[in-house]
Order: sequence, then structure tokens, then C-alpha cells
Amino acid sequence: MYLNPILSTQNEHIKALARLVAKPAERRARGQLLLEGIHLLDAALNHGLAVDEVLVQSRALAHPEVSALLARLPASCRGHEVSEAVMAKLSSLNTPPELVAVIPTPAAAAPDADDSLLLLDAVQDPGNLGAILRTAAAAGVRQVWLSPQCADPWSAKVLRAGMGAHFAVALHTDAELTRVLAEFNGPAIVTSLDATQSLYALDLRQPCAFVFGNEGAGVSAPVLARASHPVRIPMPGVAESLNVAAAVAVCLFEQVRQRLPD
Repeated sequence: MYLNPILSTQNEHIKALARLVAKPAERRARGQLLLEGIHLLDAALNHGLAVDEVLVQSRALAHPEVSALLARLPASCRGHEVSEAVMAKLSSLNTPPELVAVIPTPAAAAPDADDSLLLLDAVQDPGNLGAILRTAAAAGVRQVWLSPQCADPWSAKVLRAGMGAHFAVALHTDAELTRVLAEFNGPAIVTSLDATQSLYALDLRQPCAFVFGNEGAGVSAPVLARASHPVRIPMPGVAESLNVAAAVAVCLFEQVRQRLPD
């Protein structure tokens, strides 16, 4: 594909893309997001997502993986060759990546009746959120609902931590979690240190709604009131609680375990 050169960090188009990286409001207004690096672009293409634009560092043009990705892009995709300084302006990384890509923000598919749901109530750490999405994708949980207080799932930090998981799940942002739970017909499970029932005593083979809360405050009272099954994760060691990303992994993969054929 033809790559139009952009060498100045003062280029107006580069300034606009930098705002796309830095400002969630800009991403929402434009309906686009920026992917940093070979891995995320490869993941987006593997899931059949459209790519509006790609910008490649001059020194990376001979990179075999970059060449292979460029060959997979549609004819409608705009391409630019950029300097390292321009790439640094567009990247949140200390070492700028070989390329960045601009894609439309994926729309969230509606859940099926047999889908389990993952509800996140004010999970604010980007690393935790990305790790949670990666776990959900690995466990086959395709529907993720995020309250307005959650970290922006399309930020650069969350995208990096998710390692492409964003494209395997449906992300419902700014969700009213109490409404989602009210409309869900299956058990709604929330982990609590005060619960008496063990997670491992529940039948998780049916579709479930798994609810997890803020790193410090936990699940908010209105959401907690909608949860039908408070459970504890047995912890025979000395830790008072689990990191929220670890708790998600334990719960989702307990459902995976129970669903395995005998």
C-alpha cells in the first residue's frame, strides 16, 4: 500500500490523532480508537475488524511482520510513513511502537440467552481491567458490562493489558448494572468476605452473572442488593482478600471446570 509521509509533529492530523489517544471524550465523539503495536493490529484483523488508518515508522518498513500486516489491510485503509518523533507523539510507550492503527470503536453485540455475563462495578485500575478482559476472553465469557465509574476500556493502558481480548468480547460501557441484573434470569454471583456459601458449592453450569466491584470499596450497595448469590472464595492462607483480577479468574474458570465433560 502507498504510505503518505508525515514527518512533523506539528502536522494537524497528527495533533488530532494525539487527542484521540489522550482523551476519552475525543474517542467517544469520533467513534474511533488507536491501537499501538503489531500485536493489537494483528488481533483486530484476526477478528475481522475494519481499519481506517495505519501509521508506520520509517525504520520499521522492512520489518517482516509489519510488511505482512500491511498486506492484509483493505484498499480503503489510509497509510502514512512517519518519523520516530511523530510516532512518539502518538504513543504512550517509552519506546514508540513500529506502527499504530486507527479503527472504529467496536459495537457491542447483544447477549444470547445462553451467555454468562461479567459485570464490573467501578473497577478503576487499567491493569486490572485489561487483565480481567483477557481472563473473560480466555474463559469464553463474551458479555462484559462496565459501570460509568470503571476505567475507560479503550485507553492505551487497558488495551495493552488486554492483549487483544477487547475484540473477543462485547463491551457494554456506562451500563446501569442494577438494570442488567434485574433483566437477567440466571443466578447473580458476587464474592464477599462475609458470605457463608463457598463458590465451589454452587452449580455454575448454567448461564450466570458474575459481579465484581471496586478495588477498595467492593461492589456498591445497590448492585450488591441485586445479587442473588453472595459467595466466598476459600482462602486457607493469610491474605485478607484477592486482587479483583485474581478473583475474576478464580470464578470464571470454576465455571469452565464445572462445564467440562465428565
